[in-house]
Amino acid sequence: MTTSARASTARFVATHAVLTLNARHPLVAKSLVDAQEMHRTVMSGFRGWVEDGAPEARAQMGVLSTWSVDLKAAALVLVVQSRIPGDWARIPREAFTTAPRLITVDRTFKAGEVVGFRTVVNPTRSKPSGRPASEKVRGTRTAHTTPEHVKRWFSRRLQADGEPANADDGVARIGATADPESLGIRMLPTVSSAHRAKPVRVGRAEIRGDLTVTDPDTFVNVLSNGVGHARAYSCGLILTR
Repeated sequence: MTTSARASTARFVATHAVLTLNARHPLVAKSLVDAQEMHRTVMSGFRGWVEDGAPEARAQMGVLSTWSVDLKAAALVLVVQSRIPGDWARIPREAFTTAPRLITVDRTFKAGEVVGFRTVVNPTRSKPSGRPASEKVRGTRTAHTTPEHVKRWFSRRLQADGEPANADDGVARIGATADPESLGIRMLPTVSSAHRAKPVRVGRAEIRGDLTVTDPDTFVNVLSNGVGHARAYSCGLILTR
């Protein structure tokens, strides 16, 4: 949700659910080994808000998620952001180690404000198809696999003060800038699913650091809708502090 008080500020409103789950519970264990099952677990909290099978249901409800797992403690922490409240009663009670924590986020960002952030992204590039450009055949989307390439991917989305929300090459910027050399980047394990006719494989990287807001409206739009691809598979959510 975006509400601008003036050009230099924008308001972000969403709900966050923090779910702390037992990684040994069968439902949780299955979600950890299958990206499609994790998607189903996340979306189970939002039945009834849109018609079953509606296109872009996740995007309509603004559902984004991210998760981390502590294998030693057998704990999965799943954070789900949405425009409407989730109902987590469909997840078995014994799968939780603590009750879900529900947070209403209502924050106004202003130009020049510095915010700490963390995000897990699916950084990709388009590998040329080898077909003539006149045929307009899309290339194959390939995940970046090194921190340096991830840093370049994210840097292309940074938006210096005065720059438009979209770059000349069509890349959507995030309404904020940063010193790329100060970013902490960690490659994460690929998640996958064999459920579909076309198997899902999602390369992931975690990015941490500080952002300086340059375009509050664009920044809030990105907070609401995510950045990059694989948003249905727990990528693209930017968490700020």
